[in-house]
Amino acid sequence: MSSFIRRAALIGAAVTLCVGPLAACGSDDDDKAGDGGSGGGGGDITGACSLDSPPVSAAEKPAEGKAGTASGKVGVILPDTTSSTRYETYDAPLLKSALSEAGLTPDIQNAQGDINKFASLAQNMIGAGVKVLIIDSIDAASGAGVEKQADAAGVPVIDYDRVNLGGTAPYYVSFDNEDVGKLQAQTLVDCLDKSGADKPNIIMMNGGTDVDNNAVLFSKGAHSVLDPLQKEGKLTITQEATVKGWKVENAAPTFQQAFTADGGDVDGVLAANDDIANAVIGVLKTNGLDGKVVVTGQDAGVQGLQNIITGTQSMTVFKDVKLEATAAAQLAIALAAGTDPAEAGLTLAPFEDPEAPSHKLEALLLPAQVITQANISDVIDAGALKADEICQGIEDDCKKLGIS
Repeated sequence: MSSFIRRAALIGAAVTLCVGPLAACGSDDDDKAGDGGSGGGGGDITGACSLDSPPVSAAEKPAEGKAGTASGKVGVILPDTTSSTRYETYDAPLLKSALSEAGLTPDIQNAQGDINKFASLAQNMIGAGVKVLIIDSIDAASGAGVEKQADAAGVPVIDYDRVNLGGTAPYYVSFDNEDVGKLQAQTLVDCLDKSGADKPNIIMMNGGTDVDNNAVLFSKGAHSVLDPLQKEGKLTITQEATVKGWKVENAAPTFQQAFTADGGDVDGVLAANDDIANAVIGVLKTNGLDGKVVVTGQDAGVQGLQNIITGTQSMTVFKDVKLEATAAAQLAIALAAGTDPAEAGLTLAPFEDPEAPSHKLEALLLPAQVITQANISDVIDAGALKADEICQGIEDDCKKLGIS
């Protein structure tokens, strides 16, 4: 097996081993061929990847804040139901539960991707007297507009998951998004290295960098791992494309265009999330390459995990939304009660807004986790999904990996 990758120091060392019936080394025949792998449309590379010691987030899990109690209303506006399944599956129920248990009355709405509806929801919530507004905006401009209205009404705003650059919100709760990109890229190269690939060709499929600063940070983190290796001639980023607006319907045609321009010569795809990964897998399948190309993802949804189990996707990033929702709720509870966040046990750090240097923003950034075939049970153990949800329709594949 060639060893063309050195682990990025910020992410930490990992030992990669072939384990389990569907490990990255694939079948016995694949193992025999693996050492001679090279770039060129998959070849000996297998999409399945099982890393005993996957890359680890550089961010630290924060100490749990004090639960606390408060009264009054808290408004929560989520962006859509199309860019990711997480908002309705995880965020909405978790935030509702945490805020309600503290004695607050949560008003949780989804803007369904409509910036006018987003603004209208915010205006109504501010008018109804919410004490705190938690927003995951569709784009920074509309988010900043809402923040301006809230600021004028004396309502503190928490930027949730996505920061609104150029805005006025005093608080930001999210995962360390640049670190997420590093985790995706490092796992990609670890899986390629494990397959025995020599100077692999990589296509980058970024999310909505046109509307979402998180997507910009994912890409920045990924480039910090991949660019030095490309400079050393150890891999080549042959194409880089953006799925505009994170819209799933844009993903397959965007990848098809990149794939065609690349002549079908691809060994790895850095897909920004599981929905994009699934679209990529569909195009690869049409070309007889599903399961033969290393593909990344993010969000640890049912489809992404099923793709990992069946060997067409190599990894996903699990962002335990329970951590994020709990942190945002605890911050909102403290603000609604008029308590200093530090007194509630929350440690916030300054976050630079390059578009508004005078914007005083404090952030709580959380660690994410790499998921491959080796540790899918971590998602189940965290209570994010149940085994029967993940394994529906692929029960035999789950049995082979001991998922139950």
